[in-house]
Amino acid sequence: MKSTIPDTGVPIAPPSLNGGDRQEASLHGEILLRLRDYVVEGNIPEGGRVPERQLCEMLGISRTPLREALKVLAAEGLIELLPNRGARVRQLSQRDLEELFDVMAGLESLAGRLACEAITDAEITAIEQLHYEMYGRYLHRDMHGYFQANQRIHESIVAAARNETLTAAYANFAGRIRRVRYSANFARNRQRWAEAMREHEAILDALRRRAASELSDILFQHLRNKRAAAIEHLTEPREDAPVSS
Repeated sequence: MKSTIPDTGVPIAPPSLNGGDRQEASLHGEILLRLRDYVVEGNIPEGGRVPERQLCEMLGISRTPLREALKVLAAEGLIELLPNRGARVRQLSQRDLEELFDVMAGLESLAGRLACEAITDAEITAIEQLHYEMYGRYLHRDMHGYFQANQRIHESIVAAARNETLTAAYANFAGRIRRVRYSANFARNRQRWAEAMREHEAILDALRRRAASELSDILFQHLRNKRAAAIEHLTEPREDAPVSS
């Protein structure tokens, strides 16, 4: 798997003296992005402790900004903070996955239906561009880039629904299964990655036609298929897990 964190310490540039608040916000965002990718892409085992010293060395930062980023990942549901014992990657049971994916399927299904009523031509064009970017990543077997574009497509459909309550609920649950959605593409006994790409073609087609009921059904089944792949991957032998190349 491709990670955004380098193998050797490459410090993130500290904020300059000018525009301090804006620079600090940018620095915090970059740390958070890279740390989130590191966890999502399976570089720490399920239930494993977060190696703070190692991450500080790789990111070239102190523990204070690292721990601030860990608080955000804990709020997103990716990790758990342990009182006076650091943090660990949140481990989800099969039952947890079933329930979370069913809730996400319902939310995305509703988002698709509402989006067809409110989405603009410009928003559809932007989603089309993301789709073609994602397809290019798929052809080059770039899972990291593919996943980033994939998530932006789903988030764009939710945003196009124009429903703040739905958006908040979606964000609350999305973080908890982001890591599992990523790893589900590696399910051994099915070509999940290719399946997901074909499903996204159907999603885009229905969105272009603003076929609300059809898009709603496609998105619901898309999440159900992802759930099946995630559970399959969860139960695979540990030695078959994907490794960085």
